[in-house]
Amino acid sequence: MTDSIVSVHAGGVALLTVDAPGSRNALTLDLSAQLAAAVDAAERDESVHAVVVTGTPPAFCAGADLSALTHADEQGLRAIYEGFLAVARCALPTIAAVGGAAVGAGLNLALAADVRLAGPRAKFVARFLELGLHPGGGMTWMTQRLAGPQQAAAMTLFGQPLDAEAAVHAGLALRVVGGEHDDLVAAARELAAPAVAAPREALLATKRSLRTTASLAAHADAVDVEIEPQLASLASPGFAERVAVMRARIRSRR
Repeated sequence: MTDSIVSVHAGGVALLTVDAPGSRNALTLDLSAQLAAAVDAAERDESVHAVVVTGTPPAFCAGADLSALTHADEQGLRAIYEGFLAVARCALPTIAAVGGAAVGAGLNLALAADVRLAGPRAKFVARFLELGLHPGGGMTWMTQRLAGPQQAAAMTLFGQPLDAEAAVHAGLALRVVGGEHDDLVAAARELAAPAVAAPREALLATKRSLRTTASLAAHADAVDVEIEPQLASLASPGFAERVAVMRARIRSRR
């Protein structure tokens, strides 16, 4: 069976699965390119409101393919990065359903998502220095931003792996989902449901604002960032329709 990114658009969600179980879903140059293309296709499909990224069990993603990594120059490294960077850049809300080990570039893929759900066998492992390799792809920035400098140092400099519960405690995962891989994917779909129900343009604008306001120091600056898209949403048909439905629901309770 050929290694591939399996992309399924259904119910407002694009489920993207790294399907290379023979290599524990290691990212080859081809898989990274396929993943970037799948993210792009999800953004262009107006029926899609959220993206879920996962890997065929038992792993999430074992990192970059060692053959590609061994012979990579700068251009090659950036090509390896392209898959998880496409997830990081994605205009849609993104969820990583981490059912097994997320190692090296696989850790980057998990961290690139907006939210991570962890299965009971999930493991978050840097492993760069274990290979004598400097971290890449923005791993040090993502880990410090999500888990803080001490936890990032423990993972990166001292090779500390995090299991599912430890990842939640460190802030790398939202919660642990028990059961099998299908239960994890179902939980990701459930988490995505409010985004699926929301007007797509308001959803995209809200994610843009989250990215912008994350780096601001002052509350007043965030107010200024948010006011234009909020005014646009107030004028949208979707807002008027939803307010009418809510008012009818309130009247029916009287």
